[in-house]
Amino acid sequence: MTVDKLLMMKELPETERPREKLLAKGTQNLSNAELLAILLRTGKQNMPVSRLAEQILSKYELKGLASITPQELSKTAGVGLAKAVSVVAGIELGRRVCHQEPGERPVIKSPQDAANLVMSELRYQAKEHFMALLLSTKNHVIARVIVSVGSLSASIVHPRELFREAISYSAAAVILIHNHPSGDPTPSQEDILLTRQLVEAGNLLHISVLDHVIIGDGKYVSFKEKGII
Repeated sequence: MTVDKLLMMKELPETERPREKLLAKGTQNLSNAELLAILLRTGKQNMPVSRLAEQILSKYELKGLASITPQELSKTAGVGLAKAVSVVAGIELGRRVCHQEPGERPVIKSPQDAANLVMSELRYQAKEHFMALLLSTKNHVIARVIVSVGSLSASIVHPRELFREAISYSAAAVILIHNHPSGDPTPSQEDILLTRQLVEAGNLLHISVLDHVIIGDGKYVSFKEKGII
């Protein structure tokens, strides 16, 4: 850390510096910018790390940081590739903790259960991710698999890819899940057509497609609840 950066940090009372504040008051008392500042560690010339963190959040917001790449973040002045990697790794670790499954396999009793299980993972993805929850005969989640990753507005799924995974895990049923990067989970005609094709393929293999849940930004649509399947 340069002398200038040290001086800028010392302008803050010690108890208000992000690291010292975290130790004294706990993580819950830090702002988003303060938490990001800890990951960044240092600022840039004539700009303290807290200001740099605020600048990054103003540009990308939390939603943008959730799907940013190290290469993209490193283009920000004062954020080299090493800092960018630290930030992205910290965000990914938090995401994994958020949707970590408990020791006992979760049971899907409703579309809300399915949505809750993947919401934090999918709601901010910049591309469509098509996922399947593979279930036992009692609707315990055996596994969740990413079947395909599409473009900004579409994912391409072939029945063969989906049911290969289901068969390999000896799944009795599946729940289809994919996200809409726009944040609006309203199903398109293509979504409905694809779902019906997958339901028919599942019937032939005696693997039930119980639902298709589309994830938006904090909300979802269930084809079962809507009466589509």
